[in-house]
Amino acid sequence: MTASGHDGGQGGREEAAGGTITTRVPARLDRLPWSRWHWMVVIGLGTVWILDGLEVTVVGNIASRLSEPGSGLQITDAQVTGVAAALYVTGACTGALVFGWLTDRYGRKKLFLITLGVYLAATALTAISFSAWWFFLFRFLTGFGIGGEYAAINSAIDELIPRAYRGRVDLTINGSFWLGAMGGSLLSVLMLNTDFFALNVGWRLTFALGVVLGLAILLVRRNVPESPRWMFIHGRAAGAEELVADVERQVEAGTGRPLPEPDRAITIRTRKSTGFVEIARTLFRRYPRRALLGLSLFIGQAFLYNAITFGFGSILVTFFDVPTGHTGYYFVVIAFGNFLGPLLLSRLFDTVGRRPMIAGTYLLSGALLFITAWMFGNGWLSATTMTACWCVVLFFASAGASAAYLTVSEVFPMETRALAIAFFYAIGTAAGGISGPLIFSDLTQSGVVADTVLAFSVGASLMVAAGLAAAFLAIPAEQRSLEDIAEPLSARAATASTPGRADG
Repeated sequence: MTASGHDGGQGGREEAAGGTITTRVPARLDRLPWSRWHWMVVIGLGTVWILDGLEVTVVGNIASRLSEPGSGLQITDAQVTGVAAALYVTGACTGALVFGWLTDRYGRKKLFLITLGVYLAATALTAISFSAWWFFLFRFLTGFGIGGEYAAINSAIDELIPRAYRGRVDLTINGSFWLGAMGGSLLSVLMLNTDFFALNVGWRLTFALGVVLGLAILLVRRNVPESPRWMFIHGRAAGAEELVADVERQVEAGTGRPLPEPDRAITIRTRKSTGFVEIARTLFRRYPRRALLGLSLFIGQAFLYNAITFGFGSILVTFFDVPTGHTGYYFVVIAFGNFLGPLLLSRLFDTVGRRPMIAGTYLLSGALLFITAWMFGNGWLSATTMTACWCVVLFFASAGASAAYLTVSEVFPMETRALAIAFFYAIGTAAGGISGPLIFSDLTQSGVVADTVLAFSVGASLMVAAGLAAAFLAIPAEQRSLEDIAEPLSARAATASTPGRADG
């Protein structure tokens, strides 16, 4: 059975698993110019990163307030930045794996609605925390929802955005995390001001406002369609053709020009699901170099951010005597530097190329962090100059960290995409994001300069190591179709008989 893809909207019935279809859907999506439809996708899917930034930053900035008598919680500063942070990341890792598998099996749209719902419920329940165990539980569940978002959203974005824009869009969307961080920092300044809100009320309202923002995003996201790439592989060729034809009509109406002919078709055998054994074999036997690259990038950025950066407020309080209510002002500055990195450098990932840009951002940020640690160790920094140094470091580190998500979402086959994102996020983040806060919370809050220098140096070393891995292993994926970078497992093509090409 064959459903031939073409430029119209016909072309095919729903195919049973195991049927064969030929389609031009990927080529048709990739040759689209940028349009209002793409902006709808970006807004509907990308804005969740703002929520994540708001979540993580708010907790970091209110840690000292939560531990104060009268906050309504019997909890210490170290428990908030250590135990609660580790549980949030544990939840994110678990959610990424669970929802990543479900996303590849049941579709992108269904799961990116469910994961946002989990986040909203857990955040609302965090706001009414009355004891440490309740706070810990719902920080875990909030992370569980956010982790699922990473897999569902990144896979959907890369499959809907044309190849010419994929790098810059993916990096900018992942970098929007820091818009949320900026908002969270400013919000914490207001909410921690006891002239406006009682000691046990302000921090609760910060979580409640996250719920309001999430509900607004949910309304927009309902209009984002399923990935046509996922649809045709899962036997829904007619639906994929119809969806793409509708997008093409919108784009042609908006531009007033006919679209060029798609350049190629792909033939695949439809399937309902892909087993864990086949996924593991694909990641580690067919693409071992790409797997090593993904792990290196995620571990490096996870240690830098989860272990050190999100403890920046405590460093300001401990070493520079910055009042708890003022740390948000400093953090909003480094959050702005973090956002500018992906925003200004993202285009270069599509033009200069993936390998030089990924390697360069990791190596440069690691080297600059070593210099920052050296100056801090010598007592040459104040709260202001320390913040300036972090801005420069994170300008490059943020672009590199966003590129980690881009890399693992585009270098593995379609059938494994969401779970691949989830796996590398979970393993890398477990190494850097769970163990990191538990190890480094004591180092950065000990009041001993050498301990914090050590924390900085470990983060810098891992970034440099990841940069070296990228220099040798990164894939030249710029301007290329996802199906060219990693042929779908379902494709009936000659690649299956030439395994030497697999890890190129």
